[in-house]
Amino acid sequence: MTEKEKMLRGKLYDANYNQELLVDRLKAKDLCFKYNTTLPSDEESLRKIIGELKIKTKENFFLTPPFYCDYGYNISVGENFYANHNLIILDGNRVSFGDNVFIAPSCTFSTAGHPLDKERRNKGLEYAHPITVGDDVWFGANVTVLPGVKIGSNVVIGAGSLVNKDIPDGSLAFGNPCKVVRKITEKDIENLWEYKENHDLEE
Repeated sequence: MTEKEKMLRGKLYDANYNQELLVDRLKAKDLCFKYNTTLPSDEESLRKIIGELKIKTKENFFLTPPFYCDYGYNISVGENFYANHNLIILDGNRVSFGDNVFIAPSCTFSTAGHPLDKERRNKGLEYAHPITVGDDVWFGANVTVLPGVKIGSNVVIGAGSLVNKDIPDGSLAFGNPCKVVRKITEKDIENLWEYKENHDLEE
């Protein structure tokens, strides 16, 4: 089994010294640098660089520079994906986002972790566990999502949260560590309609 195969299977792997992974990460860093120094108005070039990173996308998406990732090819985003400035994705394993996901500035999604014992850690060994995000999710600013976390659909994660455990569908959650505060209810939707009516907003 190669080190890349170990990485994608969530096993301990040589992250620091394996030549194949070093080359892949360096290529991704060069492309991120290129992305982050491209004019924000040059959307055609930005989309081309995302393609070179081999990030899986649908038609409508935008990642506001600066953006950083480890590999790129382990990331997939759904339709209507938007990330504000300074999104960091450490994609040693798969990081997948559903449709209608909105990410505020300075959020981190890290699949990477390190052994607690110094002997293996100092040898450059680490692990990577996948992160999965459902549809219709909003992340507030400065959220960090840790390895192996699954976040359901119709979820709001409050600003500054450290998400180290799964979050179920239909939840408002925040805190350090992040916890479900309450379910998102029909009343929230009613309040939205009331706001629209009072402010003459279209659907």
